[in-house]
Amino acid sequence: MTTSTESPAWQKAVFDALKAGGIRQIAYVPDAGHAYAIRAAQADPDMLDTVLTTEEEGVALVSGAWLGGQRAALLMQSSGVGNCVNMFSLLASCQFPFLTLVTMRGEYAEFNPWQCPMGLRTQAALELMGITVVRASDPEQVGEIVSAALDSAFLAGERIAVLLSQSLIGRKKWERN
Repeated sequence: MTTSTESPAWQKAVFDALKAGGIRQIAYVPDAGHAYAIRAAQADPDMLDTVLTTEEEGVALVSGAWLGGQRAALLMQSSGVGNCVNMFSLLASCQFPFLTLVTMRGEYAEFNPWQCPMGLRTQAALELMGITVVRASDPEQVGEIVSAALDSAFLAGERIAVLLSQSLIGRKKWERN
């Protein structure tokens, strides 16, 4: 159980899996579902965090990290997947390993209709671009799924996306101040 000021245990499991898997860089557009991993990376002297202006920059950043001898992961929300489609062709052409963690919108209890079109097509868009998709919906399994995705990406050379279900993140509420 968590309070509004604590991060859920599954978010800590994500960062722990990234760290144990040798991730040295994360690239991200700020997102509440990735907040713990972002803060933990910022506090970790062995990890470099890079905030992006658009998710597609992250595809180039993590590819460059690999060419430079480091493992990197791209953290984004499902709406950002649509921004990356053209850059995903770089991964296929160059056969770079690739790991992205995608927090989902447009599914479970979505209140914002603008999130639905991309959220409902995120998995298909990734698969169309040759990226294997695994989904994490059970908080108890998130760390293992991310760890397995790391092995697929950096040991087997795959391009893989972990979709972090909107039900993990919980219902979002539109609040006015």
